[in-house]
Amino acid sequence: MKELKLPSVNLPEEASVLQQEVRQFLTEERSRGTFNPKCDSWLGGYSAEFSRKIGEKGWLGMTWPKQYGGHERSALERFVVTEELLASGAPVAAHWFGDRQTGPLLLRYGTEKQKKEFLPKLARGEIFFAIGLSEPNSGSDLASVSTRARKEGDKWVINGSKIWTSGAHHAHYMITLCRTSPQGEKKQEGLSQILLDLSSPGVTIRPIYLMTGEHHFNEVIMEDVVVPEDMIIGEEGQGWKQSMAELAYERSGPERFMSTYPLLEELVKKLSNATGDYAKIAVGRLISRLWVLRKMSLGVAALLEKGTSPDIAAALVKDLGTQYENEIINVARLLIPSQPSMESDNRFDALLAQAILHAPGFTLRGGTTEILRGIIARGLGVR
Repeated sequence: MKELKLPSVNLPEEASVLQQEVRQFLTEERSRGTFNPKCDSWLGGYSAEFSRKIGEKGWLGMTWPKQYGGHERSALERFVVTEELLASGAPVAAHWFGDRQTGPLLLRYGTEKQKKEFLPKLARGEIFFAIGLSEPNSGSDLASVSTRARKEGDKWVINGSKIWTSGAHHAHYMITLCRTSPQGEKKQEGLSQILLDLSSPGVTIRPIYLMTGEHHFNEVIMEDVVVPEDMIIGEEGQGWKQSMAELAYERSGPERFMSTYPLLEELVKKLSNATGDYAKIAVGRLISRLWVLRKMSLGVAALLEKGTSPDIAAALVKDLGTQYENEIINVARLLIPSQPSMESDNRFDALLAQAILHAPGFTLRGGTTEILRGIIARGLGVR
């Protein structure tokens, strides 16, 4: 059995200073009524205007080179910005995927033209991206991609569909994993990533509604969609390897255990005068688990900054985070008598309703629990 080691990280002074700056900004925005805090804000809190404000503050593309519109700050500084935005329940969904995944992907594999065209706009909060990975009828077998791109002269022609595509109805582009050559001995062979303009003829975006009636997920259907050949990312046929590297960014961030943080904060407030030991112990356990998950996520951030791809650690953070977020909901329901409702004027009831109704998606996005545990087991040599 292999060891899994994560570095123990303490925030440097510049990150702590930045943390206070972000908190002050968010306090001012809330006092102006710019947003109402909510659970799962990185998926459901869409505001193009707020994302542009974040871009103006220099809090998008923070670690990217300045020549591409970035700010050359550390991964730990980016971590504290992300953490504070999530803790406040701010509407960050518009820029989330582009800043978290698309930017690093283009920096690592993109052409010079792609970097210059897309990264500065991403850093300013002017364009938004969706991630086209999962497909209908494929379940969790991501490698069984049936979306195809065939070469016709200097163009790619794409046919197929993607599902659970978060924010595609708001996004300008989608990073599309598709098959560009016949399947080899392994299903992972012959896959490529292509930048798809979602306003292209032949693209249809169908909503998939949550139980709340909210629209975050989509099915994206592509019928003879023509894409310039220079929109392929990296090397043709290396799409699987690139996608797996991209998923390390998706799975390890604080959004994997802070989607329900606004509910936890409200629970602590509600119990501030509690005298019973049971409530104190239950909440204490939640806080201690939050501390552990945060330390793990910081460790992954440190490894990413060094250029390491911590796939196994990222999968572990995501799996433990999914369990943790559901536990917050369970403890809140047990400790506080409530009538959860999305329309409630009672902040606790509204946040609890949001968390309960979003919870089924926790295990879906970023990889299902069973798949993640298989990745972890293989990576540690126990399977």
